[in-house]
Amino acid sequence: MKKIVILILMLLISINIKAYSSSATSTILMDTDNNRIIYASNIHEIRSVASISKIMTAIIAIESNKLDNEVTIGEEINTAYGSGIYISQGEVLKLKDLVYGLMLRSGNDAALAIAHYVGGNVNDFVKLMNKKAKEIGMKNTTFNNPSGLDQEKGNFSTAYDMAILTSYAMKNKIYREVTKTKNYKLKTNLNYYDWTNKNRLLNSYKYATGGKTGFTEKARRTLVTTATKDGVNLVVVTLNDGNDFNDHESLFEEAFQEYKNYSILKKGNINISDEKYYKKNELYIKNNFNYILTDDEKDNIIIKFELEKKYNYKDNDKVGKLIVKLSDEKIYEDDVYIKLKKTKISIWEIILGWFK
Repeated sequence: MKKIVILILMLLISINIKAYSSSATSTILMDTDNNRIIYASNIHEIRSVASISKIMTAIIAIESNKLDNEVTIGEEINTAYGSGIYISQGEVLKLKDLVYGLMLRSGNDAALAIAHYVGGNVNDFVKLMNKKAKEIGMKNTTFNNPSGLDQEKGNFSTAYDMAILTSYAMKNKIYREVTKTKNYKLKTNLNYYDWTNKNRLLNSYKYATGGKTGFTEKARRTLVTTATKDGVNLVVVTLNDGNDFNDHESLFEEAFQEYKNYSILKKGNINISDEKYYKKNELYIKNNFNYILTDDEKDNIIIKFELEKKYNYKDNDKVGKLIVKLSDEKIYEDDVYIKLKKTKISIWEIILGWFK
């Protein structure tokens, strides 16, 4: 009888075990603070990415520092097609308003207007997109337009590259504000708008913080979403996923159950127990470092110090580095600096200094 009970319990336990998965052709689940990959499936396969391209369009516009400038919509808007916010030639909006229309409603007309205003024309704006992609480490991405439409050559990237882009964008305060906005109202010289964000996770999932939807016949459904819980900041990217919103929520939930955010280093003075060369002074670091870890991993963090024995050094000189490892994997590196302790000088030492 005991054997049967044990067998039944084991079966029940195995049924409740969850594994990261999705129905997408390509999927990535990644931490946006340190780009730690939690789950990956075909993350470097190059595919059409449709309107999630607009994340790059948005960040280029935001970084132009022209968000409060007024934009008069030109005749180029008459060539826009597909999803739109339906702005008209002669209409006046701020660049900021166009970014909201771009991200909340996936306006292809907004993308076209942004490209002409920020880049001067579409071709030069696309050059800015590709330049930024290279700068932030998107190695398998080619942008051909600001919207993601496949009829205009299309934009090609990978789940990994789009996660890197989102991680970069989420470090921008203005972008974070735009992407989490559920509703945006606007009155222009010609019209009144009331835009609702197409990212339905913002309403259905309490930890959601933003993202971007996408669809073309070639790319199928593409989706980027972000979520935050207890200091754990995540992004999910799926390419060609008919069950994308459900997949994203499930991936977030599994990660939030498994990972916690740990403070590994705090900026300021550091103590190195066996360090003697610089013992008369203080060593310090300039940055905090947090990292997501599972319960099994938290005891496997190793901090190694590599100090140079400098003969001549000044206050606040770099004197070495520290390396943080998770078991055998290096996850962080930072510089170590020295702060000279001020010592009191006697009157006799001052007088002696005069004679010298």
